[in-house]
Amino acid sequence: MPTHDYDCLKLENQLCFPLYACAKEVVKRYTPFLSALDLTYTQYIAMMVLWEHKSLTIKQAGNLLYLDSGTLTPLFKKLEEKGLVTRTRSQTDERNLIVALTEKGEALKKEALNVPAQMSACIQLPAEDAQQLYTVLHKMLAQFSQ
Repeated sequence: MPTHDYDCLKLENQLCFPLYACAKEVVKRYTPFLSALDLTYTQYIAMMVLWEHKSLTIKQAGNLLYLDSGTLTPLFKKLEEKGLVTRTRSQTDERNLIVALTEKGEALKKEALNVPAQMSACIQLPAEDAQQLYTVLHKMLAQFSQ
């Protein structure tokens, strides 16, 4: 068979590979900044959602973060052990676990304020390119949600 029949299997022709590699590198660059806050990247994005919403069910958090309850349950348990969140059963439906910020969790928000600027210094991408990338990635995410 001619080799061009297999071009679709070349790594250089895969959209998924640069997405994967960039995501891995971005998380790696977050690590020193988040270590200072005693957070992993996944804990950080969970805290970002809570800083915005104050309290959510696990299901709501999962929808916003594109994570399943099997990932979120131990993550929020760890954040609760750190004193950053509380986890309580919904009084109207005990199947729902509600995660809410504590005062300590809310205070961490102020400490995290410098993380976006620190990351911008690590990833020097013109604002227009960053906005375009953001738009395209969110279009992709919207398709996965359907």
